[in-house]
Amino acid sequence: MLPVPPLELHIVLLIAAAGFFAGVQNALAGGGSFITFPALMLAGLNPLAANMTSTIAMFPSQTTSAMAGRKLVDDVGPLTFKQMLTISLLGGILGAILLLSTPASFFARLVPWLVLFATSMFAWGSFRRKPLHAVSAMPKWVLVLVQSCIAVYGGYFGGGIGFLMLAALTIAGQQVRAATATKNVLAMAMNAAATLIFATSNMISWPAAFALCAGGIGGGLCGAWLIHRLPEKVMRGFVVLVGATLTVWMFTR
Repeated sequence: MLPVPPLELHIVLLIAAAGFFAGVQNALAGGGSFITFPALMLAGLNPLAANMTSTIAMFPSQTTSAMAGRKLVDDVGPLTFKQMLTISLLGGILGAILLLSTPASFFARLVPWLVLFATSMFAWGSFRRKPLHAVSAMPKWVLVLVQSCIAVYGGYFGGGIGFLMLAALTIAGQQVRAATATKNVLAMAMNAAATLIFATSNMISWPAAFALCAGGIGGGLCGAWLIHRLPEKVMRGFVVLVGATLTVWMFTR
């Protein structure tokens, strides 16, 4: 039995369409993985293969976002940015290795809980009251522990890491604007580590990955045009709805 099923052309085109929508979603509000992950599962990939393929496929668009805001990146409270970057890289590597060590059957049972957690974090981050300024300082050891846990989770699954990091960075003392740019670069680092490791796995559906990637790039460009034309809360609400539906589906399938 093949690790991933062969995909017919019309399925590849539908996956590219899902990638396009995910690219628009990421540009406007974030949460594109809530589109790509179920799309790959509906295409016949098991949860483990879908997670790894989605991570690889969306990495180029994450890199673009991170590089666009790199000038706003700053140190985080008691830690320098380089230290945070190192923690993120190492955590991403560990999370990716843990995922590769996870049997597909076990991961399939774990996914509903991961999606539930990610959806909850997305909803909390989308609709909570945003601070205008940094909230308070965070002790160095706490910041190291928190970012390490986020990084491992990012390499393992990744849903909701943007909001987890944004909350942690603002509490650690960063202004919201700098925190947004910093978390984009740190998330890119986690996914870079995971992508390099996942690329060696036979669980990757490369036709699906390339289709998602191409669609995501096109969607990102479209999202940049739509960013001032569509209400952000509508897009965020749609992501929460998709995440809630996916959670129910995963628990009942």
